[in-house]
Amino acid sequence: MTVSTTLTAHLDTFARDRLPPAELQPEFIFELPQLRYPERINCASELLDRAVLAHGWGERTAIHGAAGDLTYAELLATANRIARVLTEDMGLVPGNRVLLRAPNNAMLAACWFAVIKAGGIVVTTMPLLRAKELTDVIVKAQISHALCDARLAEELEIARGACPTLMRLSYFNGDAATQELDSLEQRMAAKSASFADIDTARDDICLIAFTSGTTGKPKGTMHFHRDVMAICDCFPQSTLKLEAGDIVCGTPPLAFTFGLGGMLLFPLRVGAATVLVEKLTPDLLLQTVQDRKVTVLFTAPTFYRMMAGQAGQFDTASLRKCVSAGEALPVATRQLWQEATGIRIIDGIGATELLHIFISHTEDEVRPGATGKPIPGYRACILDADGKPLPAGSVGRLAVKGPTGCRYLDDSRQAAYVSDGWNITGDAYLMDADGYFFYQARTDDMIVSAGYNIGGPEVEDCLLAHPAVAECGVVGVPDAERGQVVKAFVALKAGYNPDAAMARALQDHVKNILAPYKYPRLIEFRSAMPRTETGKLQRFRLRA
Repeated sequence: MTVSTTLTAHLDTFARDRLPPAELQPEFIFELPQLRYPERINCASELLDRAVLAHGWGERTAIHGAAGDLTYAELLATANRIARVLTEDMGLVPGNRVLLRAPNNAMLAACWFAVIKAGGIVVTTMPLLRAKELTDVIVKAQISHALCDARLAEELEIARGACPTLMRLSYFNGDAATQELDSLEQRMAAKSASFADIDTARDDICLIAFTSGTTGKPKGTMHFHRDVMAICDCFPQSTLKLEAGDIVCGTPPLAFTFGLGGMLLFPLRVGAATVLVEKLTPDLLLQTVQDRKVTVLFTAPTFYRMMAGQAGQFDTASLRKCVSAGEALPVATRQLWQEATGIRIIDGIGATELLHIFISHTEDEVRPGATGKPIPGYRACILDADGKPLPAGSVGRLAVKGPTGCRYLDDSRQAAYVSDGWNITGDAYLMDADGYFFYQARTDDMIVSAGYNIGGPEVEDCLLAHPAVAECGVVGVPDAERGQVVKAFVALKAGYNPDAAMARALQDHVKNILAPYKYPRLIEFRSAMPRTETGKLQRFRLRA
């Protein structure tokens, strides 16, 4: 592990003091030349100030939004004014944690950069979080400041009473109904558009991202300035090949690291533009692609599947790249999208713990069913339960290392995630003889029935190929005879009846495609599947 001797810029050392001990952190590798960052670096300065002052991109559009477009220069000026509000009016000192709460919009983006410019640690939360969930985050991270969209003020105000550390709040995007709330815009109006960014160390914490909660127990993951730069200099360069002329759009919230990278950081790194839309449905996303001439799309498999049937009603000719992450991409969904648009989806697996995608492929390297290979800068292997490497063709635990890795905020689960320098992601994978990685299941979702290992996603993929199935989730449930049996939760498309005949038809469909022991012995019909705000299927809710 590389140990830095740089001096922290943080006066508030709460987060730094709660980093995992060195022996519980993963090994970090910086094999690519572009990953060797100087000891002093502020990622906001590098991504935004340099775009304007060094690259001359000031007049380029950075953000397309419903309220209007922002150039790079305008985004920089806005972020600088907010940074002054934070430091001059709200008493922020380097190392303070700042909660951000808003849908995807330009003000949220500007606030993100402002916090980091000021030396703070940004904690962006999903817009749909309720008071209890916000309280858990604020208390865990000992958050002292918050910048919140006024339309989302109610739950934060409810949470505030149980959060004694949260002393400074400011609201933005207010209207006549929220004039009594503190206005960030009013404070900004009196501030200069210049700001001297805090001289942070490359291993100063700048971001705490809370996991999106597929297990129901979110954890705070801490990332350095160098980590933010590393994700910008790995996947989007080597695999996505993002270009300055690209216009990016998608569904993931900026609170989700998949969205933070794809929807904000990656475009700004190369001088491209992003389209931020506060709330997207499949038809509205397709309309946005048509109207904004979007070239690169980021969304989850569920959206690609829902959009495939409508794509023919819109002009999607501008699209050149489509990225999927957040959960496993079913083969059936990949095929539907390619038939509808002619585009091969770039699949990827990432983790909040590693900040962004670490295994993926280019469109020319697609292998059916495979997530891909480790992207340049990362290594991966398959380990058995004792931490020993498994040969090709074996199912085991996915282990990853690279320039980013897991650092939980004061959490005993750190010891389970990191083993012998590897990040153990919690995914069961198989690697073939050519080095392609094939997703099997989350390790806690692997179904063991009568001695057979069954990956729930494989059964889901099979069910999704049936014309009646809109979405589904597959889990193992206890069984006295077999230990576990496969149970499928199925939401049907309009026009199909959720009855015993349909259940038998789906069971027969699986038996005809997969080994008979994998078919769902139990089927329960539902109107929809429980998902996180980022689109991940919450199998723990199905099991419950």
